[in-house]
Amino acid sequence: MTQRQGYWISSAFYTILQNLTGVAFTFGGFYLLVRLLNKHQFGVWALFMSTVTILEFMRGGLIQNALIKYLAFEKKEEHSKIISASFSLSAILTAVCIVLNLFMARLLTEVWHAPELLGIFHLYSWVFIVSGLLTMFNSIEQANLEFKGVFVGAFVRQGIFFLYICYCYFFDQTILLTNLVYAQFVSFLMSAIVSYFFSRKYFELSFNFSFPWVKKLFNYGKYAFGTSLSSILSTTIDQMMLGAILSPVASGAFNIAVRITNLIDIPTNAIAVIVFPQSAKRSATEGKPAVKYLYEKSVGVLMAILIPGVFVIYYFADLVVYIVAGDKYEDAVPLLKIVLLYCLLIPYARQFGNILDSIGKPKLNFYMVLTTAILNIAMNYVCIIRWGVIGAAYATLCSSIIGFCLSQYILRRELNIRTLNTLKYAWEFYPEFYKKYVSPRLQKT
Repeated sequence: MTQRQGYWISSAFYTILQNLTGVAFTFGGFYLLVRLLNKHQFGVWALFMSTVTILEFMRGGLIQNALIKYLAFEKKEEHSKIISASFSLSAILTAVCIVLNLFMARLLTEVWHAPELLGIFHLYSWVFIVSGLLTMFNSIEQANLEFKGVFVGAFVRQGIFFLYICYCYFFDQTILLTNLVYAQFVSFLMSAIVSYFFSRKYFELSFNFSFPWVKKLFNYGKYAFGTSLSSILSTTIDQMMLGAILSPVASGAFNIAVRITNLIDIPTNAIAVIVFPQSAKRSATEGKPAVKYLYEKSVGVLMAILIPGVFVIYYFADLVVYIVAGDKYEDAVPLLKIVLLYCLLIPYARQFGNILDSIGKPKLNFYMVLTTAILNIAMNYVCIIRWGVIGAAYATLCSSIIGFCLSQYILRRELNIRTLNTLKYAWEFYPEFYKKYVSPRLQKT
């Protein structure tokens, strides 16, 4: 087995396992929470998580990709300076996130007419501290093409939070939103400790501060920062605007549809994590043709996996919503059917961003994502005012289609990528999979 084959097998195993267990814990927690909380409480929690996720993505976007890229490219002698500079940036950004979190707490409490938000926003400031350390440890390990610690840390974090929800559900305990945040703090803290022990062999904590590296990391990461912000806004703005224009209840119903589609997004997340560091290395050593193939092949495989799942869930949408959320969220069924349609465009968008970042064009990626985010916000506002909750789904679908067309034009210009090749690889995936994995097993029986 070659080193490259070993990388793909090992990294794929841990990242797919991480996504499978992550979705199991997340979906299991959601399944219980939607029954423990009333519709207003669940809507408030969904809005809160959307907001803090934006701040987490902002910080991670500036730190993570820049750290992975430069640790993968630079000589070992520079790694200490790079890591020290990243820790410095992370500390600064954590302080900024806490300030923004405290500032937005009162504002969003009034906008969403949910006074209970104020306390949980304030409590989450403590979570930002430990989640910042966790992001650093995970990034260092990924930069060294290792994923075991990332998986174990994520398993601990999500497992602890899930166990707390299970305790409340099975022992008939009243669940408070503030206690959910306390549970998050404990889970992030334990995960950070575990991840440190996996990643510490790749670095030594020191005060080797290097301003040139801080500047270099920031200059690269600022576009990834903007991209992460614009990207997460594109995926959460519909829920946040529903909460402001209509009510937290409307946001909660939309969140149900989004949560269900996350079940079929497991391979997209897994392959995105694997492709970025590998693409960064191949861009430097093999050039653009290797990156072109990597994009077309990875998207093709994702499409082959996603399409059957989308059709099954679309056909049985009523049953799926009933099983997942019970009979009080029937209004989520038409939303789910629309959300499923733009799920088919997610692999193109996710890999587009990874590929542009890996070939050193985060600025172009930033402008692209910013454009689609602005378009999505504008369309959501108009459509929600005009058609209510269903308008948010149509707005996001339309902006996703426009973003897809723009991204494919850019990729064709930059890397000569052909969209039809992704469909060809998707079609070829089924006979290849049968030939390599199914047929040999049948012959043995």
